[in-house]
Amino acid sequence: MTTCFEDLKKRTRAIVRLLRRTYPEAYTELNHRSPLELLIATILSAQCTDKKVNEVTGPLFRKYPDVTAFARAGQTVLEQDIRPTGFYRTKAAHIIATARIIAERYAGSVPARMEDLVMLPGVARKTANIVLAGAFHVAAGIAVDTHVKRLAGRMGLSAHTAPDSIEKDLMCLLPKPLWLDMNFLLVNHGRAVCTARNPRCSLCAVRHLCPHGGYMPAHGNQKKRNAIKL
Repeated sequence: MTTCFEDLKKRTRAIVRLLRRTYPEAYTELNHRSPLELLIATILSAQCTDKKVNEVTGPLFRKYPDVTAFARAGQTVLEQDIRPTGFYRTKAAHIIATARIIAERYAGSVPARMEDLVMLPGVARKTANIVLAGAFHVAAGIAVDTHVKRLAGRMGLSAHTAPDSIEKDLMCLLPKPLWLDMNFLLVNHGRAVCTARNPRCSLCAVRHLCPHGGYMPAHGNQKKRNAIKL
């Protein structure tokens, strides 16, 4: 069991190294210029594409240039401003409440600690991880979205389906410095190559390390294991 786990850790690190070479500028595709803008954009991205969020946040951030503006926003007006992102009533309420807390409790600055971020309305671990990594370069965990969930399962990195459990598995497999861009790498790869339907394995830089591309565990195929340099 220990040997299998160590092999999995080596394979996971090899996957990250290759994905870093493939996507050297991997980062969140949500347009932002500050931690606050990334936080708002990430809240809006729930059940919505990054492309649609970026269409909305351009005029949104011009209309509401700082945390005070969001804190003073009218619920009905903000709902209409963000309506294309879906679930706009809940999102508007969360954004206003979050902005007020940041203005009152954190002197207008988005907190840079996981324990503070997850206490904000509408902010769970995934959102907090994206903000910490993307805005503060803080590795507190690994954001697990639909792409990360799909690729972690497909690549055999986690047998779980719950995001928190998948995150724990990935954190155990990787040293902390590699947590920082793990989400961005898998998201980039999931969109470009390892798509939900008809993944393009022939174009995949890590197919030789992925069970979906033909990789066999060390105990299942000695010849293939020896051929793969981790």
